[in-house]
Amino acid sequence: MASRDQPRPRRYVGPHSVDPDTVVTRPVDPNADTTVMRPVRQERPERPERPVRRKEPGGADRPPPRRNRTAPPAQGGGGGGKGRIIVRSFGELLITAGLVVLLFVVYELYVTNLMSAELQREASAQLDDDWSQQRQLQSDLLEGEAFARIYIPSFGADYQFTVQEGVGSDSLEIGPGHYPDTAMPGEPGNVGIAGHRVGKGAPFNDLDLLKSCDAVVVETVQSFYVYRVLPMQDEIQGWESGKGIEPKCAGVPSLFDAAAPEGGDYGETYGRRIVLPGRGDAVAPVPYKPDSDRAKADQAALMTLTTCHPQFSDKERLIIHSVLTNEFQKQPGATYAGLLEKIGEA
Repeated sequence: MASRDQPRPRRYVGPHSVDPDTVVTRPVDPNADTTVMRPVRQERPERPERPVRRKEPGGADRPPPRRNRTAPPAQGGGGGGKGRIIVRSFGELLITAGLVVLLFVVYELYVTNLMSAELQREASAQLDDDWSQQRQLQSDLLEGEAFARIYIPSFGADYQFTVQEGVGSDSLEIGPGHYPDTAMPGEPGNVGIAGHRVGKGAPFNDLDLLKSCDAVVVETVQSFYVYRVLPMQDEIQGWESGKGIEPKCAGVPSLFDAAAPEGGDYGETYGRRIVLPGRGDAVAPVPYKPDSDRAKADQAALMTLTTCHPQFSDKERLIIHSVLTNEFQKQPGATYAGLLEKIGEA
């Protein structure tokens, strides 16, 4: 008896072998050859019909609707695209202009300071060399030639700049400049000195911080000259019995003459003033009185410092008036540090 695990024999139908799993049908035609059997393949499922494109009135085919698609934003009418281009272009111009301004500020505040510092070092070295060969201050100075140094003790012991002849851009790029045709240090009249407040070394950046009786020292080849700031306008009345009696204010008078009309020749001359740029008479021999006929020997020995006001603007001018209180002849080995001890500013 055959085992159940043995494979079953293939079955044969007619003269051709057919897979047992194949469904066999007989031809319907009675006249057909019944000796041949053909396998019948299972039919594939029909594909869904594609949507038919509808004809538009103009004859163009309209594509079938698409699903899950977002329509592009509608274009605004009335030149909206041009408006956006104009706004974008204007914004780019503003950014460019801002960068240009920023670069200019960096140049003015930092680059010019570095350039002026180098020029100042060269001028100081040249001045020392000139002084080693000179014995007295020359009167025939050239434009841009350094002839003195200026110190302001209240700005720190390291504050010092060479003073060049002339107030042109080249001279002021090096440091403070001396107004031509004004007095020389130590002389009667008015020593006029101008300096930048922002950029190019900014030697007079803090000029507005000076108070009455603060010292301003000028060194020449032969002397140290000590000037002190005059009383402020609100200090003139009662000066002699007020601040004027302080030790460091010794020799600092109020030039206002109460007995003379409008305070006399120096009625407008006090420690600090703000004037318009056109007031060039601030450095006149008698300040603000260019037509004064006062003899030179009778003129006060003044020094006037000028700079732009306010900071970052040249709309006005800041004026500081000071008066000569002491002169110290330079002895061999004399230094500015030693002078500070003598005048009580160390």
